[in-house]
Amino acid sequence: MNIAQHLALIDELCCRPFPAEHGPSDVGVSGPGHHIAVLEAATDDDPATRAVTIDQFEKDRDAVYELLASRWGDTRPYNLWTVLLRSEREEIPGPWEELSARAGVAHLWEVEGTGRWVAVAVADRDPSREVQLLALVTEAAPP
Repeated sequence: MNIAQHLALIDELCCRPFPAEHGPSDVGVSGPGHHIAVLEAATDDDPATRAVTIDQFEKDRDAVYELLASRWGDTRPYNLWTVLLRSEREEIPGPWEELSARAGVAHLWEVEGTGRWVAVAVADRDPSREVQLLALVTEAAPP
């Protein structure tokens, strides 16, 4: 998928209804109040290749950020590490807890007029899982 396709999918998810139950979707996983789409994914056990993949996915995330920021405004990176730490002692809405368990930083916007939030992040926290470029669309405000 290229950057234009990533943006088209994010736009589509901003309008797509949320399912009543949590489960797999055609683009990743969805549940009540959220969609998590896998924009790109790569598996490699070689640490050097994994580092190159992470670097490329971060560049792609930043390219998506630039285009969405031109629409919805510049935002500061959102620290998901603190969300992960907070999840140990307080209830965090499901999609944010899942994203914080998988990624350290996200770019984030509230999409005016939709009641939805969009986050784009690189899921690279767990070295045993594939690296993914993710888009989260949710009606739950970030914690």
